[in-house]
Amino acid sequence: MPELTITIGGRAFSVACQEGEEHFLSTAAAMLDAEAQPLVAQMGRLPEGRMLLMAGLMLADKTAAAEDEIRTLRARIEELEARPETRVEVPVIPPQVTETLAEIAARAEALADRIDDSRRPA
Repeated sequence: MPELTITIGGRAFSVACQEGEEHFLSTAAAMLDAEAQPLVAQMGRLPEGRMLLMAGLMLADKTAAAEDEIRTLRARIEELEARPETRVEVPVIPPQVTETLAEIAARAEALADRIDDSRRPA
């Protein structure tokens, strides 16, 4: 079982953990230390137990706030997923309309050609 030395609030602690869990322990210790450092800076030297308790409570408060936000966001996701799908319908032009417009364009060009031919001097 690996044993790590972690530092929290300027104090070193030896802690054992399961094989492969060293990174998680280091990360958790860093989070706890981030809470303990301001306490030590503000209050000076605190008894070890009190420093750890206060840092742990501050970290627990942040965790509780994050869990509340996650619950709110999950509820919002469920609400959005429960809504009926919004459909956007794009009108499709039937092929007959396209064919008719092409036919009208061809007739208009033919008429324009006839008018041009009739205006030309013979």
